[in-house]
Amino acid sequence: MVIQKVLWPTDFSSSAEAALEYVKSLSEKYNAEVHVLHVFEDIMHHESWYGEFDKKHLESFMEKARKRAKERLDQICERHLEGCPLYIKHVAVGDPAVEILNLIEQEKVDLVVMATRGKSGQFGFGSITERVTKHSPVPVTTIPTEGAPTQKKQQ
Repeated sequence: MVIQKVLWPTDFSSSAEAALEYVKSLSEKYNAEVHVLHVFEDIMHHESWYGEFDKKHLESFMEKARKRAKERLDQICERHLEGCPLYIKHVAVGDPAVEILNLIEQEKVDLVVMATRGKSGQFGFGSITERVTKHSPVPVTTIPTEGAPTQKKQQ
């Protein structure tokens, strides 16, 4: 089996972080690239709520969300993926499962490693993880959030 590219989707939750040790280990073992992806919701298409927001205000909000996501990805990569030969950060806007599947195709990813559920998951297997697992053209390794290796606390 050849693993040259590993995708780790994250919603910045502790559940998603549970997969980091596996991602790092696979990267080191196979000298693989790590593609780190965060997807946030596009609010530009929503109807107005509690009043009107002009397009400029919404665009500014989306740009701030994108900037914050990039900063969080930088922090994660610097803190947890320093031993990986190469990591590439991606920020996308839209449906998380769709964007994960798009990135698999776009980057020719060999393996996806993700938690069984994210921050909004109320059940043992999250809907995003389920959709990715069912529709992915490559293997998806799911890491249970219970019993997964814990991250060492920074001191």
